[in-house]
Amino acid sequence: MKKVKNLSDEALVELIREENQEWYREVVKRYQTKLMRYATSLIDDEDKAADVVQEAFLKAFVNLQGFNTKKKFSSWLYRIVHNEAINYLKKHKKEVSLEQNQWIEQTLKSDQEVEKEFSRQETKLILHQSLKELPLKYRSPLILYFFEEKTYEEISDVLRIPLGTVGTQINRGKKMLKIIYQKKGGEAYAKN
Repeated sequence: MKKVKNLSDEALVELIREENQEWYREVVKRYQTKLMRYATSLIDDEDKAADVVQEAFLKAFVNLQGFNTKKKFSSWLYRIVHNEAINYLKKHKKEVSLEQNQWIEQTLKSDQEVEKEFSRQETKLILHQSLKELPLKYRSPLILYFFEEKTYEEISDVLRIPLGTVGTQINRGKKMLKIIYQKKGGEAYAKN
């Protein structure tokens, strides 16, 4: 039996297609958390994001034969999640809400720590709210670059936009984000 955990994504896909579809569980294990984080950042509802990710895993499995193993598997998988999230947002525009309580942690020790933690959480909340106000065109590349740590090339593959456009959208998104952030009261944190 081959050690599937040590294989690259692309090699694992080859084995799944040729030998054993049960190994697809390894793909799910590798990407579940990352894709949930990405989908939640786009949809902002954990339950709905879980549905989107599950649907994306199913679509990826069904279409695994069509994946070109000379390309990067993670970009292909993120693209499916991205498309599913966009479809969900288009279909349920009015149902999407901001879950502000997800940023608050309850385990604090001293008054100084409480004040420091509150300030940090407030900053996160303002940033999160500001990010949600960005058009998806700019929000998606920012999330992929800063939170998912994707390269410009990977973002280009996921969003199916030219490489130069990735850089442009990230730069414009950062500028827009800073303006929105400052308007929401985050100007004390965005002095530079």
